Amino acid sequence: MHVVYEDERFLAFLDHRPLFPGHALLIPREHVDSAADLGPRQAGMLGELFVVAAHLAKAERIDRSGWRLVTNVGPGAGQSVFHLHFHLLGGRGMGWPPG
Repeated sequence: MHVVYEDERFLAFLDHRPLFPGHALLIPREHVDSAADLGPRQAGMLGELFVVAAHLAKAERIDRSGWRLVTNVGPGAGQSVFHLHFHLLGGRGMGWPPG
């Protein structure tokens, strides 16, 4: 595991099967199963998470080309790890809709 960011609230590491250059996983240390389980208590944590994501995008040099922050909710959406985490994706062109 190649850790690219760590503090008391978050851990981020490069994905072992990257879909994009610099594909990182950003994980809050506080356990929440998925975004469906978030509540008002996690609002501050989510704000901080986006600040960390912007920092990582710069560090991974994908900030100028554009990036996405994605989380999957439930097995039908591709969630296989039931601890809230976000995929930082960028470094190459992306279309819409995804998937």
